[in-house]
Amino acid sequence: MRRRRIGILGGSFNPAHQGHRDISLAALKYLGLDQVWWLVSPQNPLKDPQGMAPFKDRMAMARKVSDHPRLRVSDIEARMGSQFTAETLSRLLIRFKDCRFVWLMGADNLVQIHEWRRWKQIFHLLPIAIFDRPTYTYKALAAVAARRFARNRVPEVALASLLQRPAPAWVFVHHRLNPISATAIRQRRASVRDRAPPNRGSGSGNQGRRFADGAGKEGDNHSTRA
Repeated sequence: MRRRRIGILGGSFNPAHQGHRDISLAALKYLGLDQVWWLVSPQNPLKDPQGMAPFKDRMAMARKVSDHPRLRVSDIEARMGSQFTAETLSRLLIRFKDCRFVWLMGADNLVQIHEWRRWKQIFHLLPIAIFDRPTYTYKALAAVAARRFARNRVPEVALASLLQRPAPAWVFVHHRLNPISATAIRQRRASVRDRAPPNRGSGSGNQGRRFADGAGKEGDNHSTRA
């Protein structure tokens, strides 16, 4: 039986945005994938929890942004209790033997992946497709990880064969660049909040009211996951 070809895009998704979707759709097309799974991390160990939106809100936004039948948003990392990418991927490979996986990430992550725990193991677990990001091309290709695994880089013309190659194998994908980033979105939201006037009540005896954003339901959109 043919094994399903699955791309894994992991991260905080704080918040999910069109750049995540663009990478995922490009991966579906260029790598011949059946699906891309978005693994929303409960808390990135390298990021400050103070600036992290609640997990359920990030899940809800990821579902809203993904909006494609072959993009699946999952909370499986939270349910497995894994905190580090190498651990998550090791468990997925054991749990889903009917799948052939490829790790997807932006060029900005290639710049700093050597700071991740057991980062070399990630390269040895499964093939990796790295998608170019604005201003990161040269920094990514000169990064510690790119130099460490330089001999394992696959030419972009052979991109379609990446999943058939044994790890370590990685390819750098040049595609239409989307300048949007989660950091820029958070900064823009903070700027809007700073400029907003206080919400005052109107009329005699009325008090101002506070409004809270609604949150989506938690859960796993991928039907084959327990």
